[in-house]
Amino acid sequence: MADCEAIKTAFVTAKRVAIIGAGWIGLETAAAARAAGVEATVLETAELPLVRVLGPEVAEIFLTLHARHGVTMHMSVEVVEITGVDHRATGVRLADGRQIDADVVIVGVGITPNTELAEEAGLTIDNGIVVNEHLNSSDPDVFAAGDVANVWYPLLGRHLRLEHWSAALNQGPVAAANMMGRAIAYDRVPYFYSDQYDLGMEYSGFVEAGKYDQIVFRGEVAGGKYIAFWLGQGRVLAGMNVNVWDVTDAIADLVRSGKPIDVARLRNPKVALEDLLGGALGV
Repeated sequence: MADCEAIKTAFVTAKRVAIIGAGWIGLETAAAARAAGVEATVLETAELPLVRVLGPEVAEIFLTLHARHGVTMHMSVEVVEITGVDHRATGVRLADGRQIDADVVIVGVGITPNTELAEEAGLTIDNGIVVNEHLNSSDPDVFAAGDVANVWYPLLGRHLRLEHWSAALNQGPVAAANMMGRAIAYDRVPYFYSDQYDLGMEYSGFVEAGKYDQIVFRGEVAGGKYIAFWLGQGRVLAGMNVNVWDVTDAIADLVRSGKPIDVARLRNPKVALEDLLGGALGV
């Protein structure tokens, strides 16, 4: 909250902001800067924003979105120094020698889970506090939920630490129920959302970079209202609805089913998402 207030205050007087990192935080901050009338430059080591999460096909959409709103996007660059005078940032120096002048520099390059207390307690730590589907840690009497918890997802067959409010919102009650002996598994499909300019999106599912073999677009990408699906061997691994609402449950059901889907019907907006499961191949 303190960071948010500091950024909000800085945008009142700043003319130029340099944002290191083109992940969700970096891009949302860039959108906020432009809404406040501040010039924004985004600096990213990868070739595209969000490419590790979304893959190049959808990452290109976000690159175009921010460029269209006047953000200068420097991809595939390395930051070597934040320059400053009298404890005040004046910009960023890149490895190629370029200087990016700025009144404010914001760094959004990921978070480190606060596991110090858990480590002192002797709990198993691996990218957060390792917990099972009941949110028990390696000590069955200690539970963890939210950003700090590396949760076992039976649906995915792997642990995943989700850095979004939805994890805390939905995992907390499950942990509490299990503390009271109810033995409830956390079985929700991973979910997050983001709002940038006139683009509002929700993402349901999970797919690692390079672990999908097809992306299917449903709707009009150019018109800004569509759903993107990431598929692996014909199965829906994840879906992202952009300015299309009240479909997250249906997308989650497609992800949860694990069944091959008729791609032609998946692409067709006239076919209700709810009807696709009945038309899954082999059903």
